[in-house]
Formats: sequence, C-alpha cells, structure tokens
Amino acid sequence: MMTASTDTLPAERPAHWGGVLAMSLCVFALVASEFMPISLLTPVARDLGVSEGLAGQGIALSGALAVLTSLALPVLAGGLNRKTLLLGMTALMAISGAVIAFANGYASYLLGRALIGVAIGGFWSMSAATAMRLVPAAQVPRALAVFNGGSALATIIAAPLGSYLGALVGWRGAFLCLVPVALVALVWQGARLPTLPAAQPAGGRGVLWRLLRRPVVALGLAGCGLFFMGQLTLFTYLRPFLEGVNHASARTLSLTLLAIGLAGFAGTTLIGALLRRGLFRTLVAIPLLLAAIALLLVLCAGQLALVVPLLGLWGLAATAAPVGWWAWVARTLPEEAEAGGGLMVAVIQLSIALGSTAGGVLFDVGGYASTFIASALLLLLAALMTAYAARRAA
Repeated sequence: MMTASTDTLPAERPAHWGGVLAMSLCVFALVASEFMPISLLTPVARDLGVSEGLAGQGIALSGALAVLTSLALPVLAGGLNRKTLLLGMTALMAISGAVIAFANGYASYLLGRALIGVAIGGFWSMSAATAMRLVPAAQVPRALAVFNGGSALATIIAAPLGSYLGALVGWRGAFLCLVPVALVALVWQGARLPTLPAAQPAGGRGVLWRLLRRPVVALGLAGCGLFFMGQLTLFTYLRPFLEGVNHASARTLSLTLLAIGLAGFAGTTLIGALLRRGLFRTLVAIPLLLAAIALLLVLCAGQLALVVPLLGLWGLAATAAPVGWWAWVARTLPEEAEAGGGLMVAVIQLSIALGSTAGGVLFDVGGYASTFIASALLLLLAALMTAYAARRAA
C-alpha cells in the first residue's frame, strides 16, 4: 500500500502546468493528424491509385486501432514509467506523419494510419490519470479543459488547414508539416513532465471487467456512449443540412463551421467553473440542451439566420462535454484512472462510429428531420442514464 511518505497525495502535489501545456500541444497534433485526411481524401486517393472510399478506410482503421489500444494498454503497460509511455506515443505520432508523407503505396499509407490510431488510443487513455498526477485534485478539471482546448483548436483548423496546405505543398507536404509539431511536443514533454512511475493497481485483464461490474461505472459509460452517439448522429451530417436544406454558400458554410469551432473552444475554457459547482448536473444539462437544439434545428430549417446561432450554441456545449466526462473518470475512478480512461476512449470511439453510421442511414432514408430527431432522442436517453448514474453515485 502506498503511503503519504512514498508518494505525495494528489491534493498536495505541485502543479506542473508546463507539462499540461506540453500535453495540450500533443493533443492538438494528435487530433489534427486524425482528422486532416478528411480534407485530403481526393488527392490521396488519386496519388495512391485507389478510390476515395478506400482512402477513407484509413480513418476507420485509425479509429479501430485507437479502441484496441485504449483497452489493451492499461493491461500491457505494467510497471513502465508513464512519462516514458507518453513520450513513446508522441514519437509514434511523429513516425506516423513521416510514414504517410513518404508512403509509396496504399499499404504503407494504412500502416501510417494504424500507427496514429495506436498513438491516439494510448495517449487519450492516459490523459485523465496523468492530469490527476500533474496538478492538485481541485485543479484536475482545469487541466482536462486545457487538454481539450488543444483538441478543440485542432478541430477548428484541421480540415481547412489540411485543404490549404494540400493546395500549397501537396497532401504529402501537409502530413509532413505535422512531424515537427509532434517533435516539439516530444521535446517539451520530455523537459516539463515529471517522472510518472506506474501507479495502476494490480489486476491484469480482469481490471476492466471489474470496473464494468460497478453499477455507477457501467451506467456512466452508457450515458457517455449515448451522448457521443447522439451528438455524432447529427453533427456528421451537418454539411448536407446546411448546403442542401439551408442553401448555405461555400463562404457561409466555412464561417458557420468556424463559428462552431470557436464557440467550442470557448466552451472548453468555461466549463471548469460549472463542473466545480456540480459535475453530474452539468453532464445532465449538456445533452438536454443539445436535444433541444436538435429539435429546434428541425423547426427552423431553411432559416439560416436562426440556424447559425443554434449551431454556435451547439458547438459551445458539445465541444466542452468531453472535459466533463474526463472529470467524471478522475472523480469516479481515482485509483484506476488508466483503466477507466481506456474504457472511456473505447466507448467514445465506438459511439462515434455507431452514431455516424446510424445518422447516415437515417439521412438517406428519411432526410435531415429523421436524423436530427433520432439525435435528440439519443441525447435525451443520455441525460436520463447520466441522471440515474448520479443517483447511484450518491
């Protein structure tokens, strides 16, 4: 058993904000690496001699590897120093960018995407546990908000930056530009992260099942999964809704997406105060708000002057929500945050895939209205499940 004499209690630890900022830069590069192919699929497919659909499978592959890594890493990492592990994941990201940039065929391109998937799953699964060790307990939500600020910023600029760089230096040059960013994050983390000896309790592969047998964990993860499923059911098909239903021009579309991203960045900076006042209250309120917005979008379809502010409010709440769920991991599983983080990443990635797939089927069959209403129903279920988890936690 670890005592106060061998390891400082979380509330007594000094704040390593330099390490937090270095990890935020790494998160930025990870998310940019994950989503940059979206704006580069056409030139990638043309250059590699494959269809755009096959080129897009690289995104699916990175997601699948992220799920597997997030579940396996807490078990396989064992006693490895977590700083070493984080640096290894960052180095893997830099290698991935180089492999994709110099890919001489489809197989090597997929190899690069597989490497970034491993880096994403490994890094994110350790983020909550690392935040708990870098700052005092009361500042963990703020540290998680800084991490997600890097994610929000990458979400804002990844697609337009990829498109711009692709036109300027080609798709290979665009991916190569991520390598120095990853190397800067690697050096910065190496300099500012303290040593992080393994602190995960023993339990092997059984630790994940042991966590899932706890009702509050299972219910919380179900609420989280329903939230991300509901969010992506709508958000994945936002562009055809704006262009096809609201007749948004290319300029209006770009400005709307930018507004959503900027609102989301603001949301990640503001949510910390709400989480301190009431974690579960915030986690219940966000899906309720998004469900209301989804229904209002159906009612206001065709009225761009109303749709754009609603989407800005959507971005404000939806982008901030992951900060709350990572804070839930830190509070619910303080001694098993790595295993809990692995489960969280797996649930989020699977929910994103299910939500975007279900939304696509509904959009093709019943149009935007059925898709948005289904999103609202899933978000309402997420709020109910989270509220039930809060009762069990109490």
